[in-house]
Amino acid sequence: MTGAVPGAAAKRLVLLSGRAHPRLADDVAKHLDVAVAPQSSYDFASGEIYVRVDESVRGCDAFVLQSHCGAVNDWLMEQLITVDALKRASARRITVVAPCYPYARQDKKHRGREPVSARLVADLFKTAGADRIMTVDLHAAQIQGFFDGPVDHLWALPLLAGHVRQKYGSERLTVVSPDSGRTKLAEKWAQALGGTPMAFVHKTRDPLRPNEVVANRVVGDVRGQLCVVIDDMIDTGGTIAEAVRRLLDAGARDVVVAATHGVLSGPAAERLAGCGAREVVLTDTMPIPDGKYFDALTVLSIAPLLAQAIQAVADDTSVTGLFDDGS
Repeated sequence: MTGAVPGAAAKRLVLLSGRAHPRLADDVAKHLDVAVAPQSSYDFASGEIYVRVDESVRGCDAFVLQSHCGAVNDWLMEQLITVDALKRASARRITVVAPCYPYARQDKKHRGREPVSARLVADLFKTAGADRIMTVDLHAAQIQGFFDGPVDHLWALPLLAGHVRQKYGSERLTVVSPDSGRTKLAEKWAQALGGTPMAFVHKTRDPLRPNEVVANRVVGDVRGQLCVVIDDMIDTGGTIAEAVRRLLDAGARDVVVAATHGVLSGPAAERLAGCGAREVVLTDTMPIPDGKYFDALTVLSIAPLLAQAIQAVADDTSVTGLFDDGS
């Protein structure tokens, strides 16, 4: 038997947005040629969050986009409540779109009696009713295994490396990892930029003092090179700023910083603006407030990448085939 089943409704893509980063949702919606679904979301005086989807979602393919920035616990709870509302409204399939996965840095135990919070978040999404997770540049790839269902792990590397290649491709480049743990990512970057040399900054970190590192020395020859420092996330900016200074002290001609997620907590913007980098390139997986912008900052849109992946999932076609995952 061929053809459509009589009376069967066509699949319908519905995009919903939390309140953390509505501009990104609007940009994704434009690329998908849909409108963000109307919903009512607000906080009660007690701090509890209320969400109601203001149109029928029965039988739809729902995508719930939320950035987890600033008040990360509030935005995570809002996304969980939205997923629960969709499940109870009979959505056919629910995909959590978390451009920057919350609690991703707590992916393993460093000491006894610590949680594995990244796994807990995956369990929360599953319990709420999510069928699938879509995210960009996980802090550790193993987090994909925490969720009992499909995980679309997208890479911003082609977007960021394309910008660097177009702007600095004629110069002598060296890809630099800000620590030894990112050397595998640096290898992918070096390949994407045409086989450039690599280096890394040796650093130490005290697990009892979060967001504090000591950059000790540069491993590799960077003299006279334009160094491209790469990372998945910039939080307080201390690691990256110190790495830039170390590279310049080691004889680097100039330094460009490229990272996917710009958390930019506390003094991060001031540190990056004053560290001596020629350019700092981020994507807009997280909203960057006006007060955090500085002259050397460039922000690239992640919306086309998310829109292509969402459309592929909705059409039941390959997501892997759309994007170079660097493997």
